[in-house]
Amino acid sequence: MTPITCVEDLRVLAKRRVPKAFYDYVDSGSYTESTYRANTADLAALKLRQRVAIDVDGRSTASTMLGAPVTMPVAIAPTGLTGMQWANGEILGARAAERFGVPFTLSTVSICSIEDVARYTTKPFWFQLYVMRDRGFNASLIERAKAAGCSALVVTLDLQINGQRHKDLKNGMSVPPRMTLANLLDIATKPAWAWRALHGAKTFGNLAGHIKGADDVITISKWVASQFDPSLDWDDIAEIRRQWGGKLILKGILDADDARIAASIGADAIVVSNHGGRQLDGAASSIEALPPIVDAVGDALEVWFDGGIRSGQDVMKALALGAKGTLVGRAFMYALGAMGEAGVTRMLEILRAELDVSMGLSGVRSIGEIGPHNLYGTTPIRSLQA
Repeated sequence: MTPITCVEDLRVLAKRRVPKAFYDYVDSGSYTESTYRANTADLAALKLRQRVAIDVDGRSTASTMLGAPVTMPVAIAPTGLTGMQWANGEILGARAAERFGVPFTLSTVSICSIEDVARYTTKPFWFQLYVMRDRGFNASLIERAKAAGCSALVVTLDLQINGQRHKDLKNGMSVPPRMTLANLLDIATKPAWAWRALHGAKTFGNLAGHIKGADDVITISKWVASQFDPSLDWDDIAEIRRQWGGKLILKGILDADDARIAASIGADAIVVSNHGGRQLDGAASSIEALPPIVDAVGDALEVWFDGGIRSGQDVMKALALGAKGTLVGRAFMYALGAMGEAGVTRMLEILRAELDVSMGLSGVRSIGEIGPHNLYGTTPIRSLQA
């Protein structure tokens, strides 16, 4: 096999190995996909400032996120249906992240459950909560995350209404996959994936057996679709903070006013994110929204970045514009779909190596030294009005 040298290699391999419906689920945005494309394009437009004749021996990518040490300021983002990219993918991803020394976030709509992941890991992971109309069910998820020893709760705010992704509709994307002729023929060309799928979890692990009157996958899927809550407001978030009592991360912040409110209710960190361009098409790219949000909240909480990261250089650019940490979702899913647990480890190795080399060639020896001075000239990213 050709050596895997970059995240793009993993994406290409995942496209060959994962059924089209599940690959497209990862590699798509809403409507015209303009925001999805802008996430990567705006990062690429930023140029790093090369420096020479500076002692960069003894570099380190080590940092902290929420006070905990990490080998680099990168966490694995919550991703839905991870176990459909590779059987038991959430467990594999959590194990790879634990060994590498970065945080792993489990999604509410994961295939493997909170308890499954806790059983196969030895260190705390983060749990991501979608706020459902059924507030009692929300409370039960929070209690299960506490019981599993999760060290932070990530509340995703930008899915009150589900954005439309054309590819999912056209592919009949579902769990398990809808057995149309096209899907059957596609799966037949991917026997290794099919064999693993037979021996892995096949339902929504955090939901199955915990929803009254919803026992099969189809019923659970319909229940989830009906439960995203358009009435969610900041009072609800404050109540979740009270129920949880631990470290709280709010994901999906794209506006400086929202960032200020998040700081005022006591969030420990926010993630500047547009849900990977999967929700409001035409919204700002995450990197475009980052600087005014950093300016708005200062040191009141940690500001992290999510959206379009495909390399260690992208990580450095986000840090240069004020992020204290980053999350990777698609890069993780590509890696998992390509090679399973080994792919996730390889992806993390690639990001760290690229970050390390970019730091060295920019005259930087530690994460704390990275700042706007590491970007060349006037940034082409338009600063949104706070």
